[in-house]
Amino acid sequence: MTMPPDKEAEILRYYHVEKWRIGTIATQLHVHHHSVERVLRQHGLPRTAKLRKSILDPYLPFVCETLTKFPTLTASRLHEMCRQRGFVGSPSHFRYLVSQHRPRPAAEAFLRLVTLPGAQSQVDWGHFGHIEIGRARRPLMAFVMVLSWSRRIYLQFFLDARMESFLRGHVGAFEAFGGIPRVLLYDNLKSAVLERQGDAIRFHPTLLDFAGHYLYEPRPVAVARGNEKGKVERAIRYIREGFFAARSYVDLEDLNKQAAAWCIGQADDRLCPQDKTITVREAFVQEQPRLLALPANPYVTDERMPVSIGKTPYARFDLNDYSVPHTQVRQTLTVVADPLRVRILNGSEVVATHQRSYDKGAQIEDPSHIAKLVERKAQAHEQKGMSRLKQAAERGEGIGGITAALLRLVDRYGAAEVQVAVLTALARGVPHPHAVRLALEVQRELKNQPPPVEVCMPKHVADRDAVINPHKLETYDQLTDKKGDKDE
Repeated sequence: MTMPPDKEAEILRYYHVEKWRIGTIATQLHVHHHSVERVLRQHGLPRTAKLRKSILDPYLPFVCETLTKFPTLTASRLHEMCRQRGFVGSPSHFRYLVSQHRPRPAAEAFLRLVTLPGAQSQVDWGHFGHIEIGRARRPLMAFVMVLSWSRRIYLQFFLDARMESFLRGHVGAFEAFGGIPRVLLYDNLKSAVLERQGDAIRFHPTLLDFAGHYLYEPRPVAVARGNEKGKVERAIRYIREGFFAARSYVDLEDLNKQAAAWCIGQADDRLCPQDKTITVREAFVQEQPRLLALPANPYVTDERMPVSIGKTPYARFDLNDYSVPHTQVRQTLTVVADPLRVRILNGSEVVATHQRSYDKGAQIEDPSHIAKLVERKAQAHEQKGMSRLKQAAERGEGIGGITAALLRLVDRYGAAEVQVAVLTALARGVPHPHAVRLALEVQRELKNQPPPVEVCMPKHVADRDAVINPHKLETYDQLTDKKGDKDE
C-alpha cells in the first residue's frame, strides 16, 4: 500500500528532528513498523540497527543455494526440507525469513513499438458482463480493433464470442475504416490460434480462409507478451471508463448505435499518442489512404449447422425452436443464420425463414406451417372416420341406424360434446354409438354435471310445429268454374 505524502513527511520529521525511534513512530501514527522502515530506506537512510540472530541462520546457506537453483520453489516446500534437517521454527515465520532472501528477477526493459501508417491493427475481445433477453442470460462481448498508428477504434458488441461473431466484427471494422491493415495482431484466442508449440503455430482454418479473402497477414503475439498488443488493451480500458461506465441502453442494437457514434465522436477527438500535435481523427485521415482496398464481395459470415427434425415440425437452434413445414419431419436440414434472420434449408431449397430470436425456450412459428398441419390432421381424422363407418357397414351394421343414434345423442348432449366423444371413440377403434355414449358419460362425470333429461313433448304440441304445405289457389278457381256450369 502506498504511503500518503503527508504521512511520509511526518515520519521523516519525527525520525530526523524529534529523534523518535521507528517503533515509536509506528505506534503513534498507527502504521506498521515495516512501513516506517520502508519510507526511511526510500529516502536514503541506511540500515544501522544490528540484526538479531535468527534460528534460520544455520540453514541460510542451504536455503540460498536451493533458491538459486530453484527460484520458484514454494516456501512451504522449502520449510519441509529444512524441517527434515532439524529446523524447528513455525511455517509463517519461515515464510517471512525466506522472502528476505529469495532472489528477485531483474526488471525487464521494453522498447516502444512504433508502426507505420496502415501497417498494423490489433484485435481483441472484452467482456462487459451479461444482458437479459427474455428468459435468456447472454454474455455481452465487445469486439475491439485499433489501428496501431492513428489509434482509431472500432467497437461492436455481440452476445457471444464465437467465430461467426469474430469475423462479423472484422467485416464491420474494415467497412468502418474503408480499408484493411496489412497485418492484424491477435492474442492467443481460440478463434485465431488452435495450437502452438514454441514458434510453430496452427491457425484456425476459417480465419486463414478469411485472411486470404481480405489479403492481410494474421500474426499472434508471443506467449505472456501483453505489451505487444498494449494498444488494444489500453483501448478496452478506455472503453470501460470512457464509454461503458454508467451507460444506459435499450437493447443490443441501441448499444451498438451509441458505440458507433462514440467511436467517431469522443474517441476521435482525443490526442493521437503517436503525435500529440494532432487528434486521432486527423491522424486517421493520413493513415486511411495507406490501407489495403476492400474486395468487391464481402466474406460470408452466416452460421451454418445441421439440425435433425423429430416428430414435431420444429428445428432447434440457439436455445429456441423454429417451425418448418410438416412435410420436413424426420429429416436432417441445414440452418443458415445471420444476426437478424434464420433460414432453414433442405439441400439448396429454403423451406422456412424466420426472424431470429435471442430468447431461451421460445417457439418461433410461421402461421402457414401450423395451419397446413392442422388441415392435414383434420383430413386424416375425416378419412379415419369414413373408414370406421365403412368397417361398421361391412360388419352388417346399418349406417342409417348409427346416424339416427348419433342425432339422438346430439339432442341430449349437444353437438360440441358429441363431436369430442366421436373423436374419442374413433381414437379407441370402436366406431359405434355405444362407445360415443360411454365417452359422453365420462365427460359428464369429469365435469360433475347432472344427467341430461330428454324432453318428450305431447303429440298435440309437437303437431303445432309440423310443416304444412298449402294448396295452390288455382284449385279453388276450378271448383268455382264447375259450379257455374251446373247452374247454366
